[in-house]
Amino acid sequence: MNNSVLIIALSVFLAITISLGFLGWRQTRSSKDYLIAGGNVHPVLMALAYGSTFISTSAIVGFGGAAGVFGMSLIWLTFFTIFVGVFIAFIFFGLKTRELAASLKIKSFPEFLGIRFQSTFIRKFSAGLISISMPLYAAAVMIGGARFLEESLEIHYTAALACFSLIVVGYVFFGGLKGVIYNDALQSSIMFIGMSLLILLTYTSLGGVTAAHTRLDELRSFVPVAMAAKGHQGWASMPAFNSEIWWFVVSTLILGVGIGVLAQPQLAVRFMTVKSSRDIYRGLGVGAVFILMMTGVAFTVGALSNVYFLDSIGKTALAATATGGSIANVDRIIPLFITQAMPGWMTYLFLLTLISAAMSTLSGQFHMISTCISYDLIADLKLSDGKTLWLARAGTIVGFLITFGLALLLPPGIIAIATAIFFGFCASAFLPVYTAALYWPRVTPAGAVSSMISASISYLVMILFIHEKEAAIFGLCKKLFGVNSLASAPLTYIDPLIVTLPISVVVLWLVSIVTDPVLIEDIVPQE
Repeated sequence: MNNSVLIIALSVFLAITISLGFLGWRQTRSSKDYLIAGGNVHPVLMALAYGSTFISTSAIVGFGGAAGVFGMSLIWLTFFTIFVGVFIAFIFFGLKTRELAASLKIKSFPEFLGIRFQSTFIRKFSAGLISISMPLYAAAVMIGGARFLEESLEIHYTAALACFSLIVVGYVFFGGLKGVIYNDALQSSIMFIGMSLLILLTYTSLGGVTAAHTRLDELRSFVPVAMAAKGHQGWASMPAFNSEIWWFVVSTLILGVGIGVLAQPQLAVRFMTVKSSRDIYRGLGVGAVFILMMTGVAFTVGALSNVYFLDSIGKTALAATATGGSIANVDRIIPLFITQAMPGWMTYLFLLTLISAAMSTLSGQFHMISTCISYDLIADLKLSDGKTLWLARAGTIVGFLITFGLALLLPPGIIAIATAIFFGFCASAFLPVYTAALYWPRVTPAGAVSSMISASISYLVMILFIHEKEAAIFGLCKKLFGVNSLASAPLTYIDPLIVTLPISVVVLWLVSIVTDPVLIEDIVPQE
């Protein structure tokens, strides 16, 4: 790799990033500026910020690597991220969220729930859940960017983690959400160009679209015996229905993320940044095209990487990552494919693409953690606007330290799993309550509290003692009972979301029908 070219590219990128962060700092003069970017963001910027916050290195490296293992079945996740994550999210959630937030002068997701239900406990409890769980997702994003830096620049993993996360902390700390959104616009543009060239170069190197997919379909005989026994039917096919791999792909990767996106707090806040409902509609198309390019390319390239590795070194994509005595690591598939199959200049561009993906999502996560800690958990201190602003900035540092520590501790191959855990947890704990807050007048504060608590407890039990993949990682079940799971198949591999989301919905309904509601018309100011 030509270090002088790389240094120039990174220097220009860093200079623009700092400049945009400085612009955000110049325009951040109140807590409203810091928390929701003043509430007057252009719809295109909002859509790009939404898309780049949603799509991170977790999607490109983690889920792209998962496609290298499980094949084109992950394209169904692309459909869900567009139909559910953009269309339904913007039209059915975004419009009403923006409307209520503007009417009630709301500046955060926990505050939205707290005011809707007139409950300080709900606000603090939801802020606490986000503050505790989001660092796991943020750590997965950190790891995705660091793995590519480690692979392409041959630098130490810890140094790779620190080099871009500290930059993100800088512009979030000073620029708030304005600095985040301005940099999201830059980063999403780089991501779009990088992924467009990646799919073009991938098909060119494999002889074209038809030849590449024909060859991929022919590789089914190379599926490892152990994976075939669990339902893997080749990289161009869905896994066998009701098999262990089918349940992992469908329930964890596709449904877990595809539905979980609706209850992502950092994405819900993006709807509060525009000044009218019309702006939500104006941003819809931009968001859909961006998500299509990001997820569609990542999952397609991940699957097709098997063609390249089998033809060049006689190994599947996953097996190719086990070099030099290291164990196979799904998180290395995409970085390895880029560095080995792509021209040198593409490595530079993709490095910037992944740094952009990591920074754009990480900045939204740091901002969300900081606002939950400072604005929602400590809201009762009745601080001045200026002190609230600086407390929010201090929360960014806390979020960074927790996330950095997790990124150093988490095991290999964790990116897609950690992302799915956070998305599934958010869907279970927040989606029923968030949906009911918008659309069911009869929902009650007691129902909301019961739903969130039951979902949190049941999800925790599932990942610690039932769902084998996560339970084995955390190790608590093994330590206490000597086994990785207390259940038997299929509960050991059906995603916790499939169990905990219905529990959350039922508890919300049952408690709400026997307790008193808080009606929206009682809290929204009358004109």
